[in-house]
Amino acid sequence: MARLYALPIAGIDEAGRGPWAGPVVAAAVTLDLAWTPPDDLNDSKQITEARRGELFALIQSGALGFGIGIATHQEIDALNIRRATHLAMTRAMEALRAQGCAPRAALVDGNDPPAFDVPTRALVQGDGRSFSVAAASILAKVTRDRMMAALDAEHPGYGFARHKGYGTPHHAEALLRLGPCAIHRRSFSPVASAARDAAEQAATAALPGPATLI
Repeated sequence: MARLYALPIAGIDEAGRGPWAGPVVAAAVTLDLAWTPPDDLNDSKQITEARRGELFALIQSGALGFGIGIATHQEIDALNIRRATHLAMTRAMEALRAQGCAPRAALVDGNDPPAFDVPTRALVQGDGRSFSVAAASILAKVTRDRMMAALDAEHPGYGFARHKGYGTPHHAEALLRLGPCAIHRRSFSPVASAARDAAEQAATAALPGPATLI
């Protein structure tokens, strides 16, 4: 993996573009050039949940600054997931600057970065190529996973702590059985379909019985 550039740079990544429920979370991280990244600092999806939690603390201690940005499920539905992801990344950069850290450039995972006011480079598979982007990947993933675990207690039955809102078979079954809850993304087609099914079932249940029709 490439070492950091010799200037203050923000690595930016997100977690939660694909799930059917919950927010999308982004992180912006500027690492201290004197800090030695752990050998296994990489794409968060390549690391176990337990190790991500350990790296979460290590990254915070090795960062000159970091910021977390969140776009809610309501904003995802109102804006679409692409624009909501850009909003979360922009908020993460703002939170980084609020800590007094002023990066002079940004590296953003993927190929579709938001328009920042500093030179910005999109880096495909950046969380496997840049330590700062990998660090942002860990912070975003752990933050979102913890949020979904807390939301599981507020919306029991869906298994959010287990699948974090992604479209697993368990989640699909719960969605069909229970219908969408308050944190589901209504603009996502599986959720919209489940909402229509729930509405049709409710309407059918409200129809008068055969005896009343006679």
